[in-house]
Amino acid sequence: MKKRTLMLTRLLAGGCLGVLAGVAMVQAQAEKSVTSYAPVAVTESISSVISRMKAAKPEIMKRQQNLLAERYDLGNHPAKGITMANGKAVQEGVRVKLPKGMTWEKLARMSPEEIRDKNLYPAGFFPLPHPNHPEGGMLFPKFHIDEIKKQEARDLTRFDLDFDLPDHFLPEFPAPIYLTTRPDLGDVSKGKLVTINNYYELFNGILNPKQLEGLRLLVTPFPQQQFNQTEDRRSEQPSRGVTCFDCHANGHSNSTTHLVGDIRPQEFRHRLDTPTLRGVNIQRLFGSQRALKSVEDFTEFEQRAAYFDGDPVIATKKGINILDRGHQVHAMAEFMALLDFPPAPKLGIDGKLDPRKATESEMRGQELFFGKAKCGVCHPAPYYTDNTMHNLRAERFFKPQMINGRMASADGPIKTFPLRGIKDSPPYLHDGRLLTLEDTVEFFNLLTETTLTEQEKLDLVAFMRQL
Repeated sequence: MKKRTLMLTRLLAGGCLGVLAGVAMVQAQAEKSVTSYAPVAVTESISSVISRMKAAKPEIMKRQQNLLAERYDLGNHPAKGITMANGKAVQEGVRVKLPKGMTWEKLARMSPEEIRDKNLYPAGFFPLPHPNHPEGGMLFPKFHIDEIKKQEARDLTRFDLDFDLPDHFLPEFPAPIYLTTRPDLGDVSKGKLVTINNYYELFNGILNPKQLEGLRLLVTPFPQQQFNQTEDRRSEQPSRGVTCFDCHANGHSNSTTHLVGDIRPQEFRHRLDTPTLRGVNIQRLFGSQRALKSVEDFTEFEQRAAYFDGDPVIATKKGINILDRGHQVHAMAEFMALLDFPPAPKLGIDGKLDPRKATESEMRGQELFFGKAKCGVCHPAPYYTDNTMHNLRAERFFKPQMINGRMASADGPIKTFPLRGIKDSPPYLHDGRLLTLEDTVEFFNLLTETTLTEQEKLDLVAFMRQL
């Protein structure tokens, strides 16, 4: 009897232990699902990945295009007589759609709490998700992909995704290059996209040897998270990688998108609209969270971790490019520091309008910029940046919500970007959610509660087009 009791006790104990072990296993699996790291050992074959993700692509792209159509007027409506430096038309008008029955004037008179509680925050003002936010990664406009194929036979096509925003909302391509050291030369790119194939013929005799070496490195392909040799890449064929100037085309921007590497988990990562490198010499904060205090720090960090979603473990697997700080990094930084803003013929040496050249509307816009509209608080002349960060607290106006895999909540502090040459750098805000300058004015008019009139908004846009 004692033996049976002992056996029964052991069986029960074993069963309980088994249940506990099962619970522990489930808990462990649940805990494993939340991690800061990408999987290193991939067990699925590349052919299987390509087949699976190609099949999912049409529905993913349809979902993103539906989101854009719900948010914006995506039509091609160029502003009359207003172009970027090389002649591409600037898009005009407010493109963000309002809730039914609402006007911008009525919305601006409401409190943040009222807008939030009545769910009236315009959809186009929410953070913009990556075309496939749970996946993320570098994604290039087709015009850039085509030119790189033509020049280098290097393919930046992703088998799983296409770029989402229409070309007419993007910067001109290829963008002109202006140098602080040789303003007399105008556009030194001569209308060409600068690549490893032509950088030497274009810049030999204009740059010194150190700067020329820096430019060579900026147009040299190196492995990156989605473009490399491994089975977890997102190009059909093994890839040599990407270059710094694949995103910062001609030292400017082609609006290539990505997700910032320094936020986890994935749904909280911000979409990144590639910023221009023009005027980088007057900037003092770099990286999406502005943790990097020099362009040298930024250049080094990009190659070591940012290329790999901020994951140095994956960087080691895919081909980390460790640059020499004293030679290569400084050479790259020295060239980038030469990139100048486009000419602004109506501005004086103080960065403000010359009254003899400006229109009445532009002069009124300048007064508003530094006065009622409060723009100059964060964007002082002459370069229209205070080189710091500000928290707009847009979350005052809406309740947190998931949008196509992106958790729309607090953005936190964001960098004050220079506004010199701003009409040449659409779309706007750090994630490209604002397609035009008119959208940008409405966004800040709402968030700063300045209640500008319709004429004041038009004057403000007229001024910023001259910067």
